[in-house]
Amino acid sequence: MNKLSKEKRNQLILVGMITVAGLIGLWFGLISFQLDYLKGIAARTADAQKTRIKQDQEIKDANKVQAELEVASKRVAELEEDMGPPDLSSWMYDTIRRFKQRYKVEIPQVSQPEVKDVSMLPDFPYKQATITVGGTAYYHEFGKFLADFENQFPYYRVLNLDLEPVSGLVGGEKEKLSFRMDIVTLIKPGTS
Repeated sequence: MNKLSKEKRNQLILVGMITVAGLIGLWFGLISFQLDYLKGIAARTADAQKTRIKQDQEIKDANKVQAELEVASKRVAELEEDMGPPDLSSWMYDTIRRFKQRYKVEIPQVSQPEVKDVSMLPDFPYKQATITVGGTAYYHEFGKFLADFENQFPYYRVLNLDLEPVSGLVGGEKEKLSFRMDIVTLIKPGTS
């Protein structure tokens, strides 16, 4: 083997270092940039495929959603038929009177309805009517009455319930409670 001169050896080392630096520069300058770009394309493609699959599923479910909307619309229409007619006072009183017949609840005090906009939801299409009722009942009987009332009439809500023992009673009557509560109902648009 020939021995290279010191100058040739230094030139060979310099060429090797320049070649390695060029390859490193080529890697970081072009190849890694292209790899990152390809990874980004792959990620965007995967996201687009997920979005397309989700949209395809939504399209498939569109008929189901439409059917559910029709059922819900019919249910709302049925509930609106039972909502407040023009004679709101007698309608609310009659509803409560007919319902309480199955329970041992006395409701001699019924106020006139107060009609106003629904305060909990802005731009709500219904109005609300509030009446205050008062009476007496045994605790368990009143509890059954109250639970069944709100379950049977989904557009009625009981608010501001005040229960107190009835004073001055004797015997089994000592168990009676005096109650006072506000009953709020929704009124369909165009009524009142």
